[in-house]
Amino acid sequence: MYRKMDVDNGQQDIRQQKLGEWLVATLQRTDFRLTTASADASFRRYFRVHLIAENGDEETLIAMDAPPPQENCEPFVRVAKLFSEAGMHVPSVIGQDLTQGFLLLSDLGDVTYLSKLNQETASALYHDANMALIKLQLASQPNVLPDYDSALLTREMQLFPDWYINKHLNLTLNEKQKTALQQTFEVLNNNILAQGKVYVHRDYHARNLMVCDDNPGVLDFQDAVYGPITYDLVSLLKDAYISWEEEQIIDWCVRYWQAARKAELPVPDDFSEFYRDFEYMGAQRHIKVLGIFARLYHRDGKDGYLKDMPLVMAYLRKVCERYIELKPMLRLLDSLEGTQPQVGYTF
Repeated sequence: MYRKMDVDNGQQDIRQQKLGEWLVATLQRTDFRLTTASADASFRRYFRVHLIAENGDEETLIAMDAPPPQENCEPFVRVAKLFSEAGMHVPSVIGQDLTQGFLLLSDLGDVTYLSKLNQETASALYHDANMALIKLQLASQPNVLPDYDSALLTREMQLFPDWYINKHLNLTLNEKQKTALQQTFEVLNNNILAQGKVYVHRDYHARNLMVCDDNPGVLDFQDAVYGPITYDLVSLLKDAYISWEEEQIIDWCVRYWQAARKAELPVPDDFSEFYRDFEYMGAQRHIKVLGIFARLYHRDGKDGYLKDMPLVMAYLRKVCERYIELKPMLRLLDSLEGTQPQVGYTF
């Protein structure tokens, strides 16, 4: 029998009580138990619902707790339908209460890409992820998802001075440094806004991709937008949580680019041009991510992302070293970090 507080982390709060009551009404049964599935960088939490069938087998579903007004379930439901119709393997929405902020979803399992990626498995897993990405991009249409426009790109990058520089490093930029930063933002925006536009998952990385029969299962897509074609590939191959040699990243990029050209997606005919777009997109994303990780720590008390900052900074520094337009940003990073540029491939 379901007990209101049968949650394995021992926390007993009002949200969990209401979620349990809603599940009883939605499932029309009480013979289930809840265990913690995961929590992400937002206010959302996920619980695994364990159901016992008549033959004794266990079936599992996922319950999402997204407390209003901090979270809104409507985009998740809408984008899940859109991505599913595009051929992506996303959770099915079985039940919903948008007012309370509860969703009941099919369970894609608990085996993430991150837990399985290694030198032996990576190429096959990334191939599957690339093919799923191309399916999504082929379904893209304008005016369906919000535009990834200049205002949004700049607002994301502004997290870097606001949270990483000011709060995390406890530093204040002088006027020359502010100018260099703003010019960098403009350079990146000009490139990114000129790229071909497709549906963008926006967090297409190893923690949000699940290893399953219909590989990959895709999670955490509620912030999807319509924007640059390189964005999700950057999220995948320049992942904040796992790193690869640059030669390997280039190889996977080539394979995606070849498949995208064959599918007649809006990518440049010249790979070096595509890779430059990929790198500029990466610089924007990594500037943003450093700000987000700093904000998660200083505002939300989540210190688990601090260990991932050095890899993100290494990605950013390598790109800024490579392109003349981004050298002012490299000099700014040098002054902030007191480190030297790293050697890498040049295009």
